[in-house]
Amino acid sequence: MTPFCVGLTGGIASGKSSAAALFEELGAAVVDTDAIAHELTRPGGAAMEKIRDAFGPSFVAADGSLERAKMRQLVFNDPDAKARLEGILHPLIREQARARILAAQQPYVIVVVPLLVETGAYRDLIQRVLVVDCGEEQQVARAMQRSQLKEGEVRSILAAQLSRTERLKGADDVIDNNGGMEALRMQVQKLHASYLSLAQTATRGS
Repeated sequence: MTPFCVGLTGGIASGKSSAAALFEELGAAVVDTDAIAHELTRPGGAAMEKIRDAFGPSFVAADGSLERAKMRQLVFNDPDAKARLEGILHPLIREQARARILAAQQPYVIVVVPLLVETGAYRDLIQRVLVVDCGEEQQVARAMQRSQLKEGEVRSILAAQLSRTERLKGADDVIDNNGGMEALRMQVQKLHASYLSLAQTATRGS
């Protein structure tokens, strides 16, 4: 039986990872598609041979991992390259994510998918969509601090992503992450109680 799943999403530097970590602390299983993508593209990762074949050896670092900065620059400016990379990664990520969801023993699963609303991916597995939201200036500041990106680079990424308004339209639940960690924790605790109840109801009804 597929466990009760909540799809967690949000724009760049909105606080998805922080929220997911708090849910995990409270006892939820977390399946992070970005983390799976990193595993697939590390040295010896399952995607690396296909990436080498599709893009050439210059996109493979000396240790056998993906040259992330070079690939990021390529796919940001070349839609065809982006589609090729996604064609390699997305089926592998989905296969891994599905296996981890089905193997979860916790009461419910948080599935972290950055482009959940945009792509509609994983909707066959997910019962609710949770959007972590914050203001654009917060996103810019956090992304610059976290990833050492320049302001212009962050704003270009934001411009390429779905707007906050559109993303929020796709939400069943919203976390306002404009405050600090304590405000985030309180919202996660409230949602955790709700998801436990929904998961128990779903289990009884199956």
